[in-house]
Amino acid sequence: MISRIKKIIPKALFKLYHYLLALAANFFYGSPSDKLIVIGVTGTSGKSTVAYLITRILEKAGFRVGCSSTVMFKVNKREWLNDKKVTMVGRFALQKLIKSMVAANCQYAVIETTSQGIEQFRHLGINYDVLVLTNLYPEHIEAHGSFANYKNAKLKLFKKLETEAPKLMAGVKVKKAIVVNLDDEHAPDFVQPAAEEKYGFTLKNNFLDQVKSLRADLAAATATGVEFTVGLQKFQVPRYGWHNIYNSLAAVTVGLSQGLSLKSMAEGLADLPPLPGNFEKIEAGQPFKIFVDYAFEPKAVAALYEIVKALPHQKIIHVLGSTGGGRDRARRPILGELAGQNADYVIVTNEDPYDDDPQIIIDEVAAGAAKAGKKINQNLFKVLDRRAGITKALSLAAAGDVVLITGKGCEQAIVVKNNKKIPWDDRRVAREELEKLDG
Repeated sequence: MISRIKKIIPKALFKLYHYLLALAANFFYGSPSDKLIVIGVTGTSGKSTVAYLITRILEKAGFRVGCSSTVMFKVNKREWLNDKKVTMVGRFALQKLIKSMVAANCQYAVIETTSQGIEQFRHLGINYDVLVLTNLYPEHIEAHGSFANYKNAKLKLFKKLETEAPKLMAGVKVKKAIVVNLDDEHAPDFVQPAAEEKYGFTLKNNFLDQVKSLRADLAAATATGVEFTVGLQKFQVPRYGWHNIYNSLAAVTVGLSQGLSLKSMAEGLADLPPLPGNFEKIEAGQPFKIFVDYAFEPKAVAALYEIVKALPHQKIIHVLGSTGGGRDRARRPILGELAGQNADYVIVTNEDPYDDDPQIIIDEVAAGAAKAGKKINQNLFKVLDRRAGITKALSLAAAGDVVLITGKGCEQAIVVKNNKKIPWDDRRVAREELEKLDG
């Protein structure tokens, strides 16, 4: 229904609707973001992880924190999975969530903020204090029309900081701050908007004028996680892959902007509980490894393969698909080719087709795997039913193998035609199918 309405109503009128809805939501809930420090996290990848890491180090420092991300919602001690199939929930829902954080006496709100959410004014009425750019590269191009539009959507958020009303917390003015990845080529553009403080983090000695820079040394990605030093302080973080060095640095830099000590942050990052759906290991006594991850775009999937190949393993068996609903169709054969080049067996299955034909999506992903040399029904399988696809992967696995299930992480639904949500959780399904194999 919504998709039909969008085709009928002029785009400008639809944007006005979103704009007015955001104003109404903020008014209805009494501008709750004025009553706590708001940290917005945006970028192409790493947003959920960075939001999670910031939340944990603030909690370790003794603060009460709320969080809204692709993975989870949090209000002080209460946490629950994001079952909405959208990173930034609707304006009324988001303002209600922030108000509940205020009611729980949270001092911080960490909000994962997406480009599409910005275009729909879901950020309007949120008084941000700190904005973080993880990285920027082409993604969601079909939704935005071009990379320039995508980038400008992100920049709108940073320019908004210039107009935000200052806050007083416990009688102390909260300084508006920008935090950027200095190793990203677009960093100079994101430190242009006015802010009282500007921070950056780097592994490559990239520095910008007027930006307080944090440089990490002795960085390494190991079989137990990542490690690096800042000054004399060593950090050991139980997160796999080189990209998680950057994610950790982003969180540490935010902590520094809030006056946290390197020592307390190192302690907070050393003792992290697992982030659901983030290279999450499924353990049920089987002789092979199973990992579930949210990665759905090529760079993130390539980073996963770097992690997997660094672990002891025999065969790699990859279950993947791609999404419909106007999401970047061009990535489908690229994902398939990545899997074809790096995995021993590729199972292409349904993910979130929305109103698209799921078989067409599967065929386009599988074409990429075939281009990389995989042979249909030998080491490349097209399985429409996702549960059956996971079962096929498990049946192929032997001792020492790695089964990689990507695209959905801990998402709680598969979205099909007419935006119908079918309850789902890759982690639960993998455990259920393991039990059947054992039986």
